Amino acid sequence: MLVWFLDPELLLIVGVSLKVSCIATILAAGIGVPMGFFIAFADLPGKRGVIIILNTLLALPTVVIGLFVYSFISRQSLLGSLDLLYTQTAMVIGQLILIIPVVTALTIAAVNRVDERFRRTAMTLGANTLQTAMVIFREARFGIGAAVIAAFGRVISEVGISMMLGGNIKGFTRTMTTAMALEYDKGSFVLAVALGLVLMSLSLAMNVFFHLCQGAVENQ
Repeated sequence: MLVWFLDPELLLIVGVSLKVSCIATILAAGIGVPMGFFIAFADLPGKRGVIIILNTLLALPTVVIGLFVYSFISRQSLLGSLDLLYTQTAMVIGQLILIIPVVTALTIAAVNRVDERFRRTAMTLGANTLQTAMVIFREARFGIGAAVIAAFGRVISEVGISMMLGGNIKGFTRTMTTAMALEYDKGSFVLAVALGLVLMSLSLAMNVFFHLCQGAVENQ
């Protein structure tokens, strides 16, 4: 019923979740995709070790990230004067740390799946490094798109970072997942169930949109 009648509190919570998660995902894509291309293309001495570290960070618990960021932005810490704790900015910072490894690792995987002949052909035709990267990007675009969607799904559904760094402040840092946890503790399940339905609907809508775009491009 809350979803059907567009309850104001529910809309506010959903709005905060989407704002923070979208900002974190866009920033992570802007950092992680180029980083993934660089690692995939570069002939680094410790390349295998870097990839192992990135894959390890994929399983990093959100509470660990929350504690790490908290230790830097709390009132008595190094960056305490910036007054970032319990703000949306702090949540974005924590979520960035969470999903940059996701975008980077999945971008590397997508680039590595592209046939090596595309790169050799582009270089044979006189393409420079940037032009060759664009050729590879075109071939790996669906894998990279899936990486960004996976990162968005990771942040919009996390609880630890939002709770520890945002403080679950009503109307400001309360997200869908933290509100669901709060309502569960209170024994009130109506809003929690409504938020769960919205969360699942958003994830479904994003994946349907991605697959429709993929199908439209492939049919051209």
